[in-house]
Amino acid sequence: MAGGGMAPLGVKQERAAQYKGRVTRHVIMACVVAAVGGCIFGYDIGISGGVTSMDPFLEKFFPTVYHQKNSGSQNNYCKYDNQGLAAFTSSLYLAGLVASLAASPVTRNYGRKTSIICGGISFFMGATLNAVAVNLGMLILGRILLGVGIGFGNQAVPVYLSEMAPVHLRGGLNMMFQLATTLGILTANLINYGTQHLGSWGWRLSLGLAAVPALLMTIGGSFLPETPNSLIEMGRIDEGRRVLERIRGTHEVDAEFQDMVEASELANSIEHPFRNIIEKRNLPQLAMAILMPAFQILGGINSILFYAPVLFQSMGFGSNASLISSVLTGVVLCGSTLISIALVDKVGRRKLLISGGIQMVLCQVIVATILGLKFGDDQQLSKGFSIVVVLVVCLFVLAFGWSWGPLGWTVPSEIFALETRSAGQSITVAVNLLFTFAIAQSFLSLLCGLRFGIFLFFAVWIVIMTLFVYYFVPETKGVPIEEMVLLWRKHWFWHRFVPAVALEDGDAKPSKNIN
Repeated sequence: MAGGGMAPLGVKQERAAQYKGRVTRHVIMACVVAAVGGCIFGYDIGISGGVTSMDPFLEKFFPTVYHQKNSGSQNNYCKYDNQGLAAFTSSLYLAGLVASLAASPVTRNYGRKTSIICGGISFFMGATLNAVAVNLGMLILGRILLGVGIGFGNQAVPVYLSEMAPVHLRGGLNMMFQLATTLGILTANLINYGTQHLGSWGWRLSLGLAAVPALLMTIGGSFLPETPNSLIEMGRIDEGRRVLERIRGTHEVDAEFQDMVEASELANSIEHPFRNIIEKRNLPQLAMAILMPAFQILGGINSILFYAPVLFQSMGFGSNASLISSVLTGVVLCGSTLISIALVDKVGRRKLLISGGIQMVLCQVIVATILGLKFGDDQQLSKGFSIVVVLVVCLFVLAFGWSWGPLGWTVPSEIFALETRSAGQSITVAVNLLFTFAIAQSFLSLLCGLRFGIFLFFAVWIVIMTLFVYYFVPETKGVPIEEMVLLWRKHWFWHRFVPAVALEDGDAKPSKNIN
């Protein structure tokens, strides 16, 4: 709720056409350093699946799974069905969920930069502990510290990128986070492929190398400028203007600066952002903050990225072949993110999300059909069908990489008004990690129980989320981050929740309702 008296209305005019500036080296360097946070997230996603398929790791920490895997008598779909093994992967995301909510007041009151540094330190500690773990307790504690690092990093980095980027390139620069995530996944897959041949200490190297991007994020974060939005929100208005002029490469920043000041006036009148965000007028943003990250996970991508080696081994691939297939999917994901970066500020968010959803659902149905007809409890896929499955999985990853992968983070990070931005991003990250935890913890059991039907389960969710985008997600391409509230007032459905404001002199007339 706002403080006493009449709360400021926030941004009331559309000034986007008056924005000046260019991409400066300050923006590029800031985005590169900040996006390393995505590399941390991606590295963990990729590394855990490879490590949990390594025999020395399983024999030391999960002997039941090790004997189950190598007995030859277990159902193909159920070789890795073990809640303890699932907890190794999922515990990180449960810790990240809690940490992302705790990160919101830190990000709002002490700046985006502070949260980025806190995330890097915690992740470094977790990676170090995992590398020297001698029992399951140390392993899980290390994963919890990694989760805290991800919670802080994922909460602050997308907001940081959105606020630093010029409006006409915000989508592409914001996707540096997702590009770094895909590079982290690819790097992890390549490292797993190499460390599997190192014997009993290979898994330690895989887990310990996570400290490298964490160190880069911590050291690099200390040299980052704070965003002008955050500085103005904290009352450092003159410093905020100087930073804005520096990162835009011009002194002609009056329009953008005024938007930030108006947004800050409203932000500072809000005492309880989490309470404010559930008010009716913020319902459109809250819906996006919950549904976009939930759909991103329910599409099934994390099941493939977490457990790709396990999944491919369950289908009859050998150890080497399964890790090579994981590397292949990592390469595809990285390449498809570059496609999204090139197109997002040209064709827009909606077209990429819808086209990606259509391709993803077709791929899930094809994989389910092949496995249903050609793969059983004790029946292995033929070489020909194995190749087809890998190719279709790569097509699925390709579609995700240009659509829901980057845009599942980009859209929520750019739609919130300043007064609820930190709280909104915390909700986005918390929902993402909640569903990530649920899928990570349950996937091995679901695979054992539903078998090929698991892919149809994900296909149904992809249909739902594609329809949601078509009807309820407005196009945010080219809309300044501080003027998003004006976009909701034009939407055919969401306008009924957002109060109108009286136009001031010089305002553009409101446009007709849009999708």
